[in-house]
Amino acid sequence: KPMIPILQKPVMEFLLELLREHGFTEIMVNVSHLAEEIENYFRDGQRFGVEIAYSFEGRIEDGELIGDAMGSAGGLKKIQNFQRFLDDTFVVLCGDALVDLDLTEAVKRHKAKGALASLITKRVPRDQVSSYGVVVTDEDGRVRSFQEKPEVDDAASDMINTGIYIFEPEVLDFV
Repeated sequence: KPMIPILQKPVMEFLLELLREHGFTEIMVNVSHLAEEIENYFRDGQRFGVEIAYSFEGRIEDGELIGDAMGSAGGLKKIQNFQRFLDDTFVVLCGDALVDLDLTEAVKRHKAKGALASLITKRVPRDQVSSYGVVVTDEDGRVRSFQEKPEVDDAASDMINTGIYIFEPEVLDFV
């Protein structure tokens, strides 16, 4: 999905532009399915004004790459050895989603709260909650629980998980 073209550019290219625009120039990409296609297109990131490194989730069988995704936390755990990419506040996002977010403001809010981890949420119409992971927060914005694609009548919130996270490096000690 990161390679699906929109306006003659892969979705992931828009994400690289967003990250660069907000000062994130060291990018670690977890790849699995069709890893070679992604790496061959983006290479080291130089032509996009960023530096890209890759972490492959999977195995090699008979000289062929077999993708075997480890999930978001598994991918983070694997890349924590790339210390220089994770030595400051970092953002985790899905490579297959178009995002229009002021990352600078989101990071500013994250730091102002002194948070170790922040989750970007979005309010959706109540009748659409069953298509998303719902996030339940308290009055201070702290996450209390999640509901994965609840029925509309069972949803405890109309705030959804966008799949965008902001972390401090210390969060890796908990993975």
